[in-house]
Amino acid sequence: MVAFIGRKFEIETLKRFIRKKTASLLVVRGRRRIGKSRLIEELAKLYAFYTFSGIPPTKKTTAQSQRDEFAIQLSEQTDLPEVKADDWSKLFYLLAETIRKGRAIVLFDEISWMGSKDPNFLGKLKNAWDLKFKKNPQLIFILCGSASSWIEKNILSSTGFLGRISYTMTLDELPLKDCQQFWGRMAENISAIEKIKILSVTGGIPKYLEEIDPILSAEENIKNLCFTKGGLLVDEFANIFSDLFLRRSEMYKKIVMALSSGTKEIQEICNLLHIKQTGRLSEYLEELELAGFIRRDYTWHLTNGHDSKLSKYRLSDNYLRFYIKYIDKNLNKINRNAYQFRSLSLLPEWNTIMGFQFESLVLNNRHLIHKSLGIKNEEIISENPFFQHKTVHQPSCQIDYMIQTRFGTLYICEIKFSKHEINTSIINEIQQKIKHLRYPKGYSCRPVLIHVNGIHPDVVDSDFFAAIIDFCDYLGREG
Repeated sequence: MVAFIGRKFEIETLKRFIRKKTASLLVVRGRRRIGKSRLIEELAKLYAFYTFSGIPPTKKTTAQSQRDEFAIQLSEQTDLPEVKADDWSKLFYLLAETIRKGRAIVLFDEISWMGSKDPNFLGKLKNAWDLKFKKNPQLIFILCGSASSWIEKNILSSTGFLGRISYTMTLDELPLKDCQQFWGRMAENISAIEKIKILSVTGGIPKYLEEIDPILSAEENIKNLCFTKGGLLVDEFANIFSDLFLRRSEMYKKIVMALSSGTKEIQEICNLLHIKQTGRLSEYLEELELAGFIRRDYTWHLTNGHDSKLSKYRLSDNYLRFYIKYIDKNLNKINRNAYQFRSLSLLPEWNTIMGFQFESLVLNNRHLIHKSLGIKNEEIISENPFFQHKTVHQPSCQIDYMIQTRFGTLYICEIKFSKHEINTSIINEIQQKIKHLRYPKGYSCRPVLIHVNGIHPDVVDSDFFAAIIDFCDYLGREG
């Protein structure tokens, strides 16, 4: 098994339930390849561990085939003979009898696959929990899956499971300090820029990072993963959407394509897709957000720090944007080994796309900005990408990332990826943003520049910025 990397906070959080004196029913969710099952395996390595996984649904998959698979897995992990799997209750009670005493961790992986074909599956699972499973005070029972919207609707928001779930964990991408470890002993000899190239495609997704060959350059790794027939990331997009969203996958793809060129309000998405704003579209967006592929960034009222009704949707998953922009349109050529990939810099609009990818990387690691600026969590009133609409009384304004503190300070953060070092023209750009921003009297604005490719000495000498953060510092020799 590949060495386990990161997730110290998550492991410690789950260990709380090992110390409990009563049984715990937990939910762990997150996008495909985020490492949900691997996290639970790491937690369970010192205990009796039983893991069951549903089979990927197809047109021919039935509730019976899911039960048959469960029965096989049950027999393989216990002393029980393979039983006739004609009823979920029978299977659950057999499992409960096996683990009625002692410390045990049970994982139902891809639970949406396991139960989606049988309308009685969850009801019988609830009854089995109430009548059997929870009677073992040392049991940790974990429901896990990538279909976060299915879990939200059928478990977390279900009256049947009300009051029964002890904790819900949503796994996000790994932070930069953990991503660094995937280069192993060679990490300190590989430049931060080369690592950022890889992360611009993979983000902090553990499975994608496991595929890195540290001996090869970033360009060679990306060629093997994305532009070579059979490469993991060539077919990954189709697998993600067919597994999670089944028949409606085309609409999700259209939404992702609309967001690949930058943040959008919901009406802007409608205009691009030539559709009317409906509850159905909101449902699609919510499901993509729950799956961890997009983020809904709310702007807020600077007078009180409360969220506004205004929000923009942002494609937060670097792989999806890279796929849409470069793999999807060349898929036929890639699959017949006719696509010639030479360099990232030669891809169309690469610097623009890299700007989006770098911004996503920064926003997914915003805790590093807080640390660099010496801001504690309890000091923050609100923080997010910020925008204001043009009105009669104010011009429009958009800020990559802004932090409002209870000390009357606004940190105006400009996230900049540039092919060349950044010159003093950046100062005028941010001055205009601050000029247009409508904020309460008595507040101070402190501009912050976040970059990777270097800045001209005149920018430093200007003393305009309260802080200049080189993100390479988090991926360099010192990590």
